Amino acid sequence: MSSSRSSSVLFPVALLLVSMVSIQAGASLAKSLFPAIGATGATALRLGIGTLLLWAVFRPWKLDWRALPWPMLLGYGLSLGVMNTLFYIALQTVPLGIAIALEFTGPLAVAVLGSRRARDLLWAALAIGGLLLLVPWPGAQTSLDPLGMACALGAGVCWALYILFGQKAGAEHGAQTVALGSTIACVVAVPWGVAHAGSALLAPELLPAALGVAVLSMALPYSLEMMALTRLPTRTFGMLMSLEPALGALCGMVLLHEQLRPLQWLAIAAVVAASAGATLGNQAPVAAPVPD
Repeated sequence: MSSSRSSSVLFPVALLLVSMVSIQAGASLAKSLFPAIGATGATALRLGIGTLLLWAVFRPWKLDWRALPWPMLLGYGLSLGVMNTLFYIALQTVPLGIAIALEFTGPLAVAVLGSRRARDLLWAALAIGGLLLLVPWPGAQTSLDPLGMACALGAGVCWALYILFGQKAGAEHGAQTVALGSTIACVVAVPWGVAHAGSALLAPELLPAALGVAVLSMALPYSLEMMALTRLPTRTFGMLMSLEPALGALCGMVLLHEQLRPLQWLAIAAVVAASAGATLGNQAPVAAPVPD
């Protein structure tokens, strides 16, 4: 019995871990597209191709569109489009793991503000302390770009909005809502990318990498996370998601050869610990996560 129970937990945990690694691998691959089409161009390809894949998988055309919560869907999709664009802009100058840690302040803020436990303020303080370690103070030996950091934090604000809108927009339709939200996100991100990269987006040699980014960053992790979300307790799911900044840093080191200083690793560890602690103390349901 215990063996069966353990296997029933290990399977969704494995799904979630594969999903998170897939997202970080997709972000690393997207960064390789920046020299050719820039961050906004890479965002346009990711969302454009990824949305087509999501429509094929989740088939949102079967929904009764007249009954959908369109105000919530619009907020959901707009925040998703701006979030993805800002995050990729941040990746131009900020290492992957640090960008994710900065972006993670969004869902962390939602978890802390949604809790009535006074001790959750300690988790907020821990996260703020970690972020202060990343600030390029005058005279500090750091190469972090303030504008890139600001974009990553802006992506975190959009992630928080995505969660708030997504909980209401996806309450009844779940995964199909993701496909519709991604479509709205395309309206934001694709024209921005086209204006920057132009016809370079249509270069045949970019298609394999663009398809890989869409699969690794959207289609595969969305599907795996939806499967894991239905099989794991909310707290377990949220705590495991807290590992994402650390996984991002590891993927950045392995795939992009990004080397972090000890204080930067300490900052990421602080954000991970704060996020895990806030998740364990939060009784609210976890919204469907977003790929970076």
